[in-house]
Order: sequence, then C-alpha cells, then structure tokens
Amino acid sequence: MPVINLPNVRLHVQELNPEGEETLIMVHGMFSNLAVYYFNIAPLLAKHFRVVLFDMKGHGMSEKVQTGYDLTSMTSDLRDLMDVLGIEKAHLAGYSYGGLVALKMAARFPERVGKLAIIEGPDPSEQETLTIIDTYSKEFLIHYIENFADTTRLLAGKRQLEKNHRMYEFLFNETSIRSDMEGEKGFFNDRAVAAIQHETLLIYGEASNCVPSGRTLASKIKNATLVLVSGDHNVPVQQPEVIGRELEKFLEPSPLPVG
Repeated sequence: MPVINLPNVRLHVQELNPEGEETLIMVHGMFSNLAVYYFNIAPLLAKHFRVVLFDMKGHGMSEKVQTGYDLTSMTSDLRDLMDVLGIEKAHLAGYSYGGLVALKMAARFPERVGKLAIIEGPDPSEQETLTIIDTYSKEFLIHYIENFADTTRLLAGKRQLEKNHRMYEFLFNETSIRSDMEGEKGFFNDRAVAAIQHETLLIYGEASNCVPSGRTLASKIKNATLVLVSGDHNVPVQQPEVIGRELEKFLEPSPLPVG
C-alpha cells in the first residue's frame, strides 16, 4: 500500500492493471476512502484500463492535514499525483464531493482530462449538501462493512468503524474541511463549469436528493448525459455492478469509422 510524496502532501495510492494503455483515476467522496471502488467497481474497469485509486488528504491512509480541502487545493493534489505517476492525461470518475473535484479538474486542467464521469455530484449551493455528504458517508461505511467488506483484507468491522469514527472527529474538529466545502457554494454557477467540453456521464440514484444537481449539470455541460439508476446517494455500494457497467460502457473507445 504505497504512500507517495507530493509537493504538499503524502497520499496513499493503489493501482490496478498498471500496464493498461489508458488511465482512469477514481476519486472517492468526503469522509470515505478508496475502498468505495476497490473491491467491486475498479476490478471490472481494470480489465480495460490502468486504474488509479487514492485516498484524499485527511482520509484513509493518506496524510492528515488541517487545511486545503477546497476544490482548487484538491485538484492541485490530483495534478501533482498525475505528474509523479507520469500520467499526462486520464479519464476521471468522481463520487459525491469527489465528483466536484473531477469537475474542477476538467475546468482547471482540461488538457489533462479525457472523459469525465460524475457519480452523485452534489450542488454545493444547496443547504443540505453537507448534511447529505455527512449522513450518507456514515451510512456508506456501515453498509459497506456489513455487506461488501472482505474482512481478511480490511480490519474487522468494529475496528474499522472505530478507525473511521476517529477520522470523522479529526476532519470535523481539527481541519478546515467544512468551511472549505461551504466556500464552494457558487461552484455550479462558475462559468468554467459551463465551459467544460469533455464528454461527461452523470450517474445519479433515482431516489437521491441530489438528482436536481444532476439535472443542473446536464443543463450546463454541453456534452453531458444524465443516467438515473436504482438507489440513492449511496449507489456505488448499493449497485456496484450497475455503476461499473455504466462506466465501462461510457469509457469504451468509440469504434473507428469503416472506410
């Protein structure tokens, strides 16, 4: 489980199929970690791509830092990670707040991004966004351990819950994370979002409170397609096979024209 030194932070990184011709980087949501993809979704996509997963700063096994959870700082981390790994351009998939990181990356560094997949990206201007992220992150953790976690590879469920509880307390009480997130309230109205030209897939759960956010993005991004699947904000753990198939279909290279 390597930890990579970037200019401003140390990030825990995992790779699947490192010899893959094209690269897909997957960004998890706030208050979770790369496990949201690791056991179910990423292996499916690694049949076709080099898949890079990482724990964002303050999460999982990455360095615990007190500041820098705004989208600009997060995308600078991602750019630095790509530089260190020798990745000139990659497809991006981001879940929840990680979806906003992926969008910001496409807006700031369009030449570094191929296709763009946003899973349950919430509108930061909605007052309940922080509550959604917080509530569903806790539910995600419990649901994941009870239904998907391989406890021979993860710690026992109770120990993992205690570890993540300590992460919550650190992020809430000792970092700028909530103020940084609140500072992004105007993000969906940023002209840079509307200027995104990348082919974009928007995946939202039919029962999710974030569906209006998906519709907003679909109206703003020219080359965006909105797909609704069964589930709520927790669709990556409720429907990992469905999410994996949607991503696989979207990222598959278009066939060359005949003649």
